[in-house]
Amino acid sequence: MRVLVVEDHEELANTVAIGLRREGMAVDVVLDGDAALQRAVVTDYDVIVLDRDLPGTHGDRVCKRLVEQGARARVLMLTASGGIEERVTGLSLGADDYLPKPFAFTELVARVRALARRAQPALPPVMSHGDLRLDPAQRSATRGGRRLDLSAKELAVLELLLAARGGVVSPEELLERAWDEAADPFSNVVKVTISRLRRKLGDPPIIETVPHAGYRI
Repeated sequence: MRVLVVEDHEELANTVAIGLRREGMAVDVVLDGDAALQRAVVTDYDVIVLDRDLPGTHGDRVCKRLVEQGARARVLMLTASGGIEERVTGLSLGADDYLPKPFAFTELVARVRALARRAQPALPPVMSHGDLRLDPAQRSATRGGRRLDLSAKELAVLELLLAARGGVVSPEELLERAWDEAADPFSNVVKVTISRLRRKLGDPPIIETVPHAGYRI
């Protein structure tokens, strides 16, 4: 999934981003509300982790603007204000969830995953195709009962292909959804990852290349 972390405390923002990346997510970071709005226009995020007290455009205004623009991303609002009134206000602005600081990182991960599931058509908790099984929450995949040793990016690509339910996923979409802003759009990273994934999935091959379109399972 693709996540945007909006937090003006740079150390906290980077700590959250590192933790989410370890959970297999593609994460971008911005430090103020203006940058958040600019980034949300050009990137289709699944979840935006949004600090409320931001420099520039306040987090409340960012949330409201995202709703007005019809953004697909789900908003998890973070704030040091954990009272009932503050929570009600945040949710009334259009936030999908609200987490007061300080928070347990495991809870943050669980909430981000739950919101990401709501940002797309409903998918089963365990995705499958033939003898292939993928559990996104546990970050594990098996084929024929054999556990597959997949990297975070390979798991992300496999999840996107399975989520398409037989549809074609373009290289551009794979790059957009599974990598963060640091990825070079002119590199062959998607092709290399698909090649490694095919090798690890074994025979018979299940990832099909659709000429001039992309890949599908």
